Amino acid sequence: MHLKFAVVMLFLTTSVSLFSQVAPAATQGGRPLVVGVGVSGFDTEMFAKWMEGTTVWADWNFDRAPGFLHGFSVEAEVRDLDHGQPNGQRLRQGTAGGGPLYTWRHFRNFQPYGKFLVDFAAMDHIKDPRLPSWYQGDIWTSYAFGGGAEYRAYRSVWIRTDYEYQFWRVKFFNPTSFLNPQGFTVGVAYNFSRTGY
Repeated sequence: MHLKFAVVMLFLTTSVSLFSQVAPAATQGGRPLVVGVGVSGFDTEMFAKWMEGTTVWADWNFDRAPGFLHGFSVEAEVRDLDHGQPNGQRLRQGTAGGGPLYTWRHFRNFQPYGKFLVDFAAMDHIKDPRLPSWYQGDIWTSYAFGGGAEYRAYRSVWIRTDYEYQFWRVKFFNPTSFLNPQGFTVGVAYNFSRTGY
């Protein structure tokens, strides 16, 4: 299933250039790419509870595609949480993946959005008496729903505030247990398209 999802996303992102001739001349130029970096704070639902870290994201938008795709993007996101560990425990959580994002571009300088991501979620270097001494970490598939808003600070520079709620199906406690990390990211992004959206 993950391979099919990756192939569909790859097809969609590579097909954007096929529609470049239908875009008005005022929107041509530059790349339909947004790249950003931010600081995240998450309730990990694990032994450390609240942890902080860094998030990097990139969005490829479909504004040069047919009209029904305007506002849609494909987002890739990587997050690493490794600050705020309790004494005696070495905990690190991270996610890497992507999915669709829809931005409501009704306002020129303020743009709310919603997203759905499928990630690889990793946790490592856990020291907990409930776990075997040889256990060093694991990787699962996770799903995340989120949303937020972007505000144009200056030309192609945007400030983003983002909330994300994740579903991790973990198996080291029991086969049906779930973790639901959730948290916020605040960051800055640069839009490489000439019009800035």
